[in-house]
Amino acid sequence: MSTVTASELLSAFEACLRHRRGLSENTARAYVGDIEKLATFLDPEAPADDVLRDVTLADLRAWLGHMADEGKSRTTLARRGASARAFFAWAHEDGHIDSNPAARLASARPARTLPEVLSIPDVLSMLRVAQLRADDGDAIRIRDWAMAELLYATGMRVGELCGSDLGDIDLDERLVRVTGKGDKQRVIPFGTPAAGAVTAWIERGRPQCVGPHTDAALFLGRRGHRVDQRQVSAVVHQIAALAG
Repeated sequence: MSTVTASELLSAFEACLRHRRGLSENTARAYVGDIEKLATFLDPEAPADDVLRDVTLADLRAWLGHMADEGKSRTTLARRGASARAFFAWAHEDGHIDSNPAARLASARPARTLPEVLSIPDVLSMLRVAQLRADDGDAIRIRDWAMAELLYATGMRVGELCGSDLGDIDLDERLVRVTGKGDKQRVIPFGTPAAGAVTAWIERGRPQCVGPHTDAALFLGRRGHRVDQRQVSAVVHQIAALAG
């Protein structure tokens, strides 16, 4: 880690969240608070500078496991995991630490199946979790957020989402052209939240996934191939489980 103090480091991280990523003051402060809680959990007696310098993947897993044992909600665990991924990714990219201990920090495995019908609060909680997971800049998490927002905003079928191409989306007009059963096409409007998520995916996430065999598919897997219905269903179930 660089020679800056923990206080200076967290202030710089908060500034990054607010000015580079456009998060609100309250959200940015919540992220910083999560990292402060991590340092306290690992060693309440040691200076935060020393603690944050030596964090390992095992430490992060132990922290999340401890909170799960305390009965913290999946939403809280998802946010704090996202905070850790965002902080250590930023600290590594900016040269404050030599390696990123959160690079392989996985989300909790789904613990339940989706109910037949989701309430509006359930859906909004899922979308919030999806956005929080995307805050660390990981391409697949940005994609998952965009897919969740677009599914909710348009009501399109999973198969229709998988079949969508880049040319089907109009971000300026916030419209998507969908090809349904019998090759029948319809145009569906969507709102600002979905537009923001899809823009983030197209501009920041999708370029990281493009490969030599990538076609015009709107949503890609990590190896550059078009997502399929199984992948999308797994993503929705995972986000639902994390949202609790």
